[in-house]
Amino acid sequence: MSNDQDRWTTVDHYLTDLLAPADEALTAALADSSAAGLPEIAVAPNQGKLLHLLVAAQGAKNVLEIGTLGGYSTIWLARALPADGRLVTLEYSPAHADVARANIARAGLDKVVEVRTGAALDTLPLLEQEGAGPFDFVFVDADKVNNPHYVSWALKLSRPGTLIVVDNVVRGGRVATPNPDDPAVTGTREMFELIAREPRLDATAVQTVGTKGYDGLLLARVVS
Repeated sequence: MSNDQDRWTTVDHYLTDLLAPADEALTAALADSSAAGLPEIAVAPNQGKLLHLLVAAQGAKNVLEIGTLGGYSTIWLARALPADGRLVTLEYSPAHADVARANIARAGLDKVVEVRTGAALDTLPLLEQEGAGPFDFVFVDADKVNNPHYVSWALKLSRPGTLIVVDNVVRGGRVATPNPDDPAVTGTREMFELIAREPRLDATAVQTVGTKGYDGLLLARVVS
């Protein structure tokens, strides 16, 4: 671990201990996800708290998450919803979805959260057909190759004022590399280019450092 990474991790722990302390449901969600062999790529605690605050500030009642993993970020998002709120989260892997459902139920959120299994590009059209939207808040944290498609679908399922957040958009700085040989970087660059030319979206992105290393978040607001 580099000296920079040591410093970023120490500061993250300091901030998290004060402002986003773990509780039993969140700790168990991470522990059970790890025990089940899920990749340890969930958002950091302070990033989860950021998502929670964004949903609350948005006054969101209808939230869409693309990429559930073990449900850790789902718990943060769902806890910000009002009593009549609803969250739909899409997970490709049935095994991951089973872990997430158990974690979400233990957190007392299984009446609020619906976990749908399958490729998101198959389940998103079904949400449209069902009239599940418009969603007030969309969090995208799935395979990065399909980021442009996920943002396009988020826009279809949104309304003016919807906030779209996409995780892992800096890719350790590789996003600025022309003609990258990494499909995840290529997909992320295509997403940025799509957003830059989309008049219905007003967006920015920020670089982040912390326990998850060097990366970043995109925030886009639907304006029309």
